[in-house]
Amino acid sequence: MTTGPDWRSLDKDLARLNQTERATGYVVRPLLGLGLALAFMAFAGLEAALVMGTSPTTIMAMVAAVFGAYLALNIGANDVANNMGPAVGAKALPMTAALIAAALAEVSGALLGGSEVVNTVSRRLIDPTAMNSPQVVVLAMMSAMIASALWVNLATWLSAPVSTTQSIIGAILGATCAAAGVAAVDWLTFSSIATSWMLSPLIGAALAMALLALIQRLISRRDDKMAAARRWVPVLLAGMGGAFGTFFALKLPDTIATVTPEQALGVGALAGGLSFMIARPVIRYRAAQLEHQKGAIKALFRLPLVIAAVLMSFAHGANDVANAISPLASIVQVMGQESIGTHPAEIDAFAPISVPFWVLIIGALGMAMGVLLFGPRLINMVGTQITKLNPIRAYCVSTSAALTVIVASWLGLPVSSTHVAVGAVFGVGFYREYAAAQTRRAGGKSNRPGLPREDRSRRRLVRRSHVLTILAAWLITVPLSAMVSALVFTVLRFFAG
Repeated sequence: MTTGPDWRSLDKDLARLNQTERATGYVVRPLLGLGLALAFMAFAGLEAALVMGTSPTTIMAMVAAVFGAYLALNIGANDVANNMGPAVGAKALPMTAALIAAALAEVSGALLGGSEVVNTVSRRLIDPTAMNSPQVVVLAMMSAMIASALWVNLATWLSAPVSTTQSIIGAILGATCAAAGVAAVDWLTFSSIATSWMLSPLIGAALAMALLALIQRLISRRDDKMAAARRWVPVLLAGMGGAFGTFFALKLPDTIATVTPEQALGVGALAGGLSFMIARPVIRYRAAQLEHQKGAIKALFRLPLVIAAVLMSFAHGANDVANAISPLASIVQVMGQESIGTHPAEIDAFAPISVPFWVLIIGALGMAMGVLLFGPRLINMVGTQITKLNPIRAYCVSTSAALTVIVASWLGLPVSSTHVAVGAVFGVGFYREYAAAQTRRAGGKSNRPGLPREDRSRRRLVRRSHVLTILAAWLITVPLSAMVSALVFTVLRFFAG
């Protein structure tokens, strides 16, 4: 008797093959990302060599460019979570689309706005006369880049969103103390900046909680939610548009426009008015389409949330590229003066830094590649693993982050976008816990009615282990970056003679 082919065996073999391919993909993907990152760092060093030519400082410039690229990659990988995490967590954007949008926005912001004179906040912290040797400045900036990049890389691997501004400032302080002693640092200025770092997440959390409570009062707890949404969602989106208009105007670099706080408020009022005019008919049309669909109210917030995430990425690229390239730009400037024969005593190592375009390219492309290659880890952490986000909660996170930056800019306080955004996510989660507890005390419906009462009382809507990990990372960023930078500076100075 002739038997046909055993299709079941073939199916099993194909299943095993698919499983093998999937396992291979998990192994190869990280290696591919690492390989591309190393190739980009090599490209940065080659670019520096081509620009510097046969100058005696070419080797040092190549090394500095490699570490500058390494720092830019890590800043892109870590900071992108602040902008795209809420949108991805709310399922307003799939991960791939979020990564591509963030990378394009980061590059655009860096290239259009990042070419201004880079005067980092560290210049207010360091006495320029304490490090008047060009070689000391070069070694200090090199140490700062290495230490900051190492810490941000470790934090990204640990899934801890940290402030890259904190990291680079801590690294520069550590190298300065190693080079010129603790007296070279203005500790009063540092204490005021550190205070703003502590206050900004609390302000972001409070604003996010207030916004979520307002939306629940105006819309979610109404009998006719759709009618309330048609009335109030355009107003809320106008507020979001006004906040981002003001935020964007304040964060514009001087190369594009110089905007005073009063002018920024005017831009925000105009943006809010335009947002309301556009949102009102659109929301009415969408509400009619979604009238009887589940999750209709949340769906009304999706598109504005995507726009907000892209705008935040653009602003991040325009501003935070300085964290990646200002140490490299300082090194290139000092070595450039040396290469043209300027006497060491006449080199002003703390003169305003004009960023060469090739340095800007390293920063812009490095941040974009960091987003694409290593961004998903932190996006998942901020968007899905701290607390559950939907479009309404993510709207509260993004809008409160923009409002916090506006308030801080008005008060002249430097804030960390990481602290603000993550603080807002914490605020939304803790407000959800508070609201659930109030519902239980009132004898209402629990958020998990199928669980026993004792389990419901212990249930938390914010994952405590991630909260502790992130807070610990925030607390140790400055001292750890400073210690590593001081150690690296000591080693570099020993080998430099």
